[in-house]
Amino acid sequence: MKSTSPPFYAKLALVLFSIICLGYLAILGHSLLAPLLASFLLALLLLPLANFLETKWRFKRSLASIVSVVLMIAAISGIIYFLASQLSNLGQDWPLLKQQAVHSFEDLQLWVSHTFNVNAHKQIDYIKNGAESALSSSATVLGATLTTLSSTLLFLAFLLLFTFFILNYRRILFTFLITVFKEEHAEKVKQIVEQIQYIIKRYILGLFLQVLIVTTLMIVILSILGIKYAVLLGLITGIFNLVPYIGIFSSLLISILITFATAGATKVLFVIITFVAVHTLDGNILMPLVVGSKVKINALFAFIGIVVGEMIWGISGMFLCIPYLAILKIIFDRIDELKPWGILLGEQEKPNRKRKTYRITKKIKLEEPE
Repeated sequence: MKSTSPPFYAKLALVLFSIICLGYLAILGHSLLAPLLASFLLALLLLPLANFLETKWRFKRSLASIVSVVLMIAAISGIIYFLASQLSNLGQDWPLLKQQAVHSFEDLQLWVSHTFNVNAHKQIDYIKNGAESALSSSATVLGATLTTLSSTLLFLAFLLLFTFFILNYRRILFTFLITVFKEEHAEKVKQIVEQIQYIIKRYILGLFLQVLIVTTLMIVILSILGIKYAVLLGLITGIFNLVPYIGIFSSLLISILITFATAGATKVLFVIITFVAVHTLDGNILMPLVVGSKVKINALFAFIGIVVGEMIWGISGMFLCIPYLAILKIIFDRIDELKPWGILLGEQEKPNRKRKTYRITKKIKLEEPE
């Protein structure tokens, strides 16, 4: 009996229905799936270290996994401690910040009264009404803050546990992926897994290198300009830069507020110019060389992925969307029926040309993406 393929609109309906179901399940399973997917990326990053401990130092797999996770915790704790020390310095200057804010508020009052003919008493009444409404909802805000804190701690606990378990049971997981498909597809599945491991590891390392370069540039330039909290603002910019498109604007807003409170409006203009210059350098040189050559997702679907990730999982979804879009593209490119989706996610193909290479040291070099 000859089999007939369903019409296009039936296939489209099934695809849309599947996407809606997966999205609904992702929302329901946020507490479990978000740390699980994040820990998978961390496990790929820590895999070379765990393999080194097993082969060179003869550690058992469980011990190598524990040591790898502990070293990761130590590195992250060091960054958090350094950032907290910088924030404590900002807290010591709180009276100065408060005084500058009062002067700025008085200047703003004068400007509003001259421009809009609203006297100071009416402005204060507006502010009091806003403060009363904010205080009336303070209990709700406090409850939401406590809920967010508890969910963050739960996320971190799950993240560490899942990272350890994935590292410890990685051979079982790999065997499962090989055996769950037909035998003739085993080689293709193995190639997909190896390529995903290579791409994601290079992508995460590229992100860390990008954060380091952006942070260093911001600290050096802001220090030359005489900005008081150059180190703190540089760290904030580098860390927030991990969130594509949105992070740079958030760090810019924070930097403007701190600089305005400590140095006045003139330095704010210099800070804005610095952000524009560094972001231009990052977007046109660093991102294509360090990160873009590893994950070739076009800007349209990268932005859509960030928005959808934030809608489903919040900030964690914004971080996870790009690497998992890259994983999907690798899978789509390897399966004939899904190749059109891989083309849709990828960049437009460019004619062959010689790629530029920037050598940093004898062993480290950056190549322009294909």
